[in-house]
Amino acid sequence: MIPRVNERTHTPHDPLAEALGRPVPFEGGLAEDTVIAYWPGLDSYTLDDEQASWTAAQWAQRLEEPLLEHPFATGPKDDRRAIFHLDARLHPKDRDLSRAEWAETAHRLTRAAGIEIPGDTNGCYWIAVQGRPGRLDLIANLIRLDGAWQPQPAGLIKRLVDEARRIEHDLRLTRVPVAPQQPATVRAAPTAAAHFATVLTQLADEQDGPLAAVRALVEHTAHRIARQPGAQGPGTAHRLEWIARRLHGIQQDLDATATTLRQAAGPTASLPLMPAASPPVPTARSPR
Repeated sequence: MIPRVNERTHTPHDPLAEALGRPVPFEGGLAEDTVIAYWPGLDSYTLDDEQASWTAAQWAQRLEEPLLEHPFATGPKDDRRAIFHLDARLHPKDRDLSRAEWAETAHRLTRAAGIEIPGDTNGCYWIAVQGRPGRLDLIANLIRLDGAWQPQPAGLIKRLVDEARRIEHDLRLTRVPVAPQQPATVRAAPTAAAHFATVLTQLADEQDGPLAAVRALVEHTAHRIARQPGAQGPGTAHRLEWIARRLHGIQQDLDATATTLRQAAGPTASLPLMPAASPPVPTARSPR
């Protein structure tokens, strides 16, 4: 399982459309198993609701309400992009999870992300959407019911990755390889450590790093193949998307390793940056 934190947005419509793989329809209820978990406080809206299910537009409206009710709430950088979107993908060879397993996964990831705090009655609106095979999308509004901005824990990515590894173990899913720890001898050579940290940082760079260029090409190819006629297109595109996620995971592991090396080098050990690689081609996502 590979979790990915997407860029925050101003409204929940784009994340919800991405989760469903199609534009958010304004009419018609969602399939019963599409929204597999949500913040318990949302039950208060359904007490007198005679509808069998909510439409996608109604779910989006609920998620957007804190933005409208608290017009002056802002994030740490004084912005209003309060919609948090996390997606998690299973390995293509993993078995299909049951609704209960998906729901358990959703609650565990929301707790790891600092979105759900048990017993917090003024928490965040969030929903978990299982709208596409082998994929779970968590969408939350970081503006709490009391108007405060929900702080997220330090080391968010690491917390999510660690929880994903535990979920893989508990549900007997395909394990994603973990980068090996650096040997203890690295600490004995702080100057070399600083140099290696610089190299790894450039490899992991999201803007100019070579792995970013490779990942962009893979995602672009997946986007093109998904549009090709024939039954092989969607399956091949899904495998390419999984490869792109693995590359993203490698970038994160490299960045974490570079941080460890930099700390071992100490504050006085630094080297000039190496020339940057050619910028990656623009990323084109596969259709959602």
